[in-house]
Amino acid sequence: MTTVTPTGASNTISTTSTGNGTSSTSDTTSQLDLNNQIAGNFNEFLTLLTTQLQNQNPLDPLDTNQFTQQLVQFASVEQEINMNTQLQTLVSLQQTAQDTQALAFVGQTVTVNGSTAALAAGGQAQWTYNPTSPATATFTVTNATGQTVFTQSGTVQPGSQQFTWNGVGNNGQQNPPGNYTLSVTATDTSGKSVAIPTTVTGVVSSVDVSKNPPLLNIGGQSYKVSQIVNVTQSSNSLSSIQSSLSSVTSQLSTLTSQLSSLL
Repeated sequence: MTTVTPTGASNTISTTSTGNGTSSTSDTTSQLDLNNQIAGNFNEFLTLLTTQLQNQNPLDPLDTNQFTQQLVQFASVEQEINMNTQLQTLVSLQQTAQDTQALAFVGQTVTVNGSTAALAAGGQAQWTYNPTSPATATFTVTNATGQTVFTQSGTVQPGSQQFTWNGVGNNGQQNPPGNYTLSVTATDTSGKSVAIPTTVTGVVSSVDVSKNPPLLNIGGQSYKVSQIVNVTQSSNSLSSIQSSLSSVTSQLSTLTSQLSSLL
């Protein structure tokens, strides 16, 4: 079977290895509201208890067992407030760790699981795909509005390969710069449909830390850190990441120990 290279695109073997919100502000506000509610109940309980002690009948004092139970409730509510505060701090540190990890990728070249790549003026859009078996595949490129601008079929072989599109559509016209999405449908030699995943490579231009988890901006598209499959970075950047994560991990360990002592 002869391998077909799609017109207007090229397939080359790549040596790069592959593999695979809610706003934190609203979460913090909800937790603060809960803490304030518990603290309010705690203060009300304390006021009622002291008032009861001040106004008890000397001839018929408060039952010892009931008083002991109230003191236990008093201590339990106080512990609940402390625990909620510690948990809130723990969540905040976890968010800080995520933000630190994400921010360290700014300016780095990464490969992520995705299907949308940028086409620059006079340039090319490039994707990586990885068939697991020989198959007949159809490559379809759509623009930002979902309109098909290029399609071509061909035979693909197993292994990581690159699909490069020069921006020329099936109508022979050059498409404008922008983001384009590649979809690959394929059938194996027995006629059964097979999935062919795609990845894109680009530079992380910014990070949105208002999301949980933070989102990386690559070529105008948003990706989670968990979608990264490969990173190209300097040793200095890696050292900085390790140092920051080590500091946050140490804080998390200390806070976890404090929580364990409360439970």
